[in-house]
Amino acid sequence: MQARLLLEDGTLFVGNGFGSEGESVGEVVFNTGITGYQEVLSDPSYCGQIVTMTYPLIGNYGITRDDFESIRPFIHGFVVREHEEVPSNWRAQITLDSLLKEYGIVGISGIDTRMLTRIIRHHGVMKGIITTSDRPVAELLEQLKATPLMTDQVSRVSTKSVFSCPGTRERIVLVDFGAKSGIIRDLTKRGCDVVVVPHDTTADQIRRLAPDGILLSNGPGDPKDVPHAVNMIAELLGEFPIFGICLGHQLFALACGADTEKLKFGHRGGNHPVKDLVSNRCYITSQNHGYTVKEDSIAGTDLIVTHINNNDKTIEGLKHSKYAAFSVQYHPEAAPGPFDSSYLFDDFITMIHSFKEQHPRAPRQAEIVAARAASEQQRKGELAYAKK
Repeated sequence: MQARLLLEDGTLFVGNGFGSEGESVGEVVFNTGITGYQEVLSDPSYCGQIVTMTYPLIGNYGITRDDFESIRPFIHGFVVREHEEVPSNWRAQITLDSLLKEYGIVGISGIDTRMLTRIIRHHGVMKGIITTSDRPVAELLEQLKATPLMTDQVSRVSTKSVFSCPGTRERIVLVDFGAKSGIIRDLTKRGCDVVVVPHDTTADQIRRLAPDGILLSNGPGDPKDVPHAVNMIAELLGEFPIFGICLGHQLFALACGADTEKLKFGHRGGNHPVKDLVSNRCYITSQNHGYTVKEDSIAGTDLIVTHINNNDKTIEGLKHSKYAAFSVQYHPEAAPGPFDSSYLFDDFITMIHSFKEQHPRAPRQAEIVAARAASEQQRKGELAYAKK
């Protein structure tokens, strides 16, 4: 099966199709990870994008459902140099080709992914259409120019209802803008009682859940497309400890009065060096974002820059100078790795303990205790009903 990838500047790549037949439009990006194509495919932050893997051999260890970062993939297309049809891995359950067919995702292999990556690095990310049809190039280009990129990615990938992952320690409300499973794994591993809520949950609804802390998850797209989340964060700042990751980091910055902008080609991969300005130490991080907090917008806010990217000096971490709140642009819950930054979850819990010590008689304490008891009672009732 022949497949073609056409960029909006007219550049055409012809290769072999795999996965589903059909066509799809999306923003063409590249990921520099050597391993982890399963995690890339299942990362909700890639919603609406056509992902190019710079590592040449993809599919060689198949697909294992246990390694997924979400229930299903949300990408619009997959581009590789060499697609391995027969995986060699005792854990493999299905092939990469089968997974793409199952979810209607078009794949293309056998093209020069190095050339494609250099085009994106030089000109910046651009729209593309990937197709297995034989439609004329002029017709495809016309369709490509007329089709706008998605702006509602967060609403597509966020949970539609509240659910919990019970624990015995701190209650963390995880606001799901496209959260990876790794965030929940890292919190539950530390005994946290995690309550996952939709992206449009209001500040009052979060208060009623009586959290010890709030975690703002990763997610796809432009943070300015989620203004309701910015308002929610601004309202809760200072009332609860807050930790933001990736999109959550950008939303936190906007809530504090800073600004964001789109990067030329973004940061996507598991090998990005980040400098901690406090310890002067460098960490290797996993990243997946196309937007960044503007450095000149920090002046006049209560934000302090804590981390920078060693490659392009963009902002990678922030903390609030008055309130218990901090954020990072990269992924401390990285899967398959690196795990250099997982300590940030411990820092978040430590911040929660410090906040409690500094606010032993915080306003609404009685209401928080009562709300937590009511929430626990409701959960027990739901479990009893489910057993029936």
